[in-house]
Amino acid sequence: QVQLVESGGGLVQAGGSLRLSCAASGRTFSSYAMGWFRQPPGKEREFVAAITWIGGNTYYTDSVKGRFTISRDNAKNTVYLQMNSLKPEDTAVYYCAAGWRVGVQADKYDYWGQGTQVTVSS
Repeated sequence: QVQLVESGGGLVQAGGSLRLSCAASGRTFSSYAMGWFRQPPGKEREFVAAITWIGGNTYYTDSVKGRFTISRDNAKNTVYLQMNSLKPEDTAVYYCAAGWRVGVQADKYDYWGQGTQVTVSS
C-alpha cells in the first residue's frame, strides 16, 4: 500500500515556475514507477510526465516537453515536477500516481494522491 500526498501548487503568472512535490509512504516506494497527471477545468484527466522506478527513463506529453522536468529522490520517498515557463493552459489539478509499470495511461497506476491546484494567470 502506498499513500501519496501532493504539495506545491498555487497561483502563478504566465512565464513563472512552480515545483510540485509528491511524498509517498511505504517502504517500497523505490519499486514503483511514478507519474504526474492533470485535470484541467471541464476536461478529462491527462498524462503529463512519468519516471521509471530507478529514475533512468522519463516520459513527457508533447505540450510540456522542454518546460517540465520530473525527478525522484528515493531516499526521501518523493517525486517532483519542476514546471517552468508556465502557460494559462497548464491550469489544472495535478495528481501524482504510483504503479508497477510506467505508462501514459491512467489505468497503469494503482495509487493516486488527492491532487493539488495549479492556476496560471495570463
